[in-house]
Amino acid sequence: MDTPDPEICSPPREVLYDDGTHSRALLGFIILSMDLVMEENIFRLCPEGVGPSVTRLDSTSDCNLATLAAQIDGMAEAASILQPQARPAVVCYACTSGSIVIGEDQVCDEIRRGAPWAKPSTLVTGAVNGLRRVGAHKIVVATPYLDEINTVEAVFLQQKGFDVLDIQGLNVEDNEAMGRIKPSYIRDFALSIDQPDADAIFVSCGGIRTIDVLQEIEDTAGKPVISSNQAMIWDCLRRAGIDDKIAGYGQLFRLDWGESL
Repeated sequence: MDTPDPEICSPPREVLYDDGTHSRALLGFIILSMDLVMEENIFRLCPEGVGPSVTRLDSTSDCNLATLAAQIDGMAEAASILQPQARPAVVCYACTSGSIVIGEDQVCDEIRRGAPWAKPSTLVTGAVNGLRRVGAHKIVVATPYLDEINTVEAVFLQQKGFDVLDIQGLNVEDNEAMGRIKPSYIRDFALSIDQPDADAIFVSCGGIRTIDVLQEIEDTAGKPVISSNQAMIWDCLRRAGIDDKIAGYGQLFRLDWGESL
């Protein structure tokens, strides 16, 4: 390589630093490689001063019980590469159905193995906490999933103490296709399964664009609506000590862990 003439010599300077993009909190998220929606939703919902860090977990295009169970294999490694020097306060596995099929405890154990400095969590943990926070007991559940997944999810929610009045899926198996379901269709689907006795509507799946129409569903139904990504971010923020109230994404974002409607 040729030497420039004259020789470049940068004088010493006192460089000024601040706390960067995550002055309030750094959050880590493990999302699926095929997901088209989650990453945008995370960055949209995190308030100023909260820095999201995202890594991808290798996943197939098919969403079924077998492929979901297999995601545990790369969990610890994925957690370990989420800004290990900055050390996120929370690391969350961002898949509703995968959290259920694998199990919250097993997912959190693997996250701890890869990122022992972080509070581990799962998306479905946030969803359950969100449903409880809005006082829901009787719920209806809308999903894009196959019925083999819906069956497992219904049992899971019942074991968490919810009365599942109905759970309906769209029988979409392709992860990429889930991200292309029209938000207006999600809105109409969620409203179509609502029941007068339901305390809340849960729209399950982090790979669909529910937050685009969440407030509209809630306003029309006249009851709380919990979506996977809304509840996950709400829960992770609260775990990190951030209790910002964020408008436009349902009643849940007006609450912290100690408040009720």
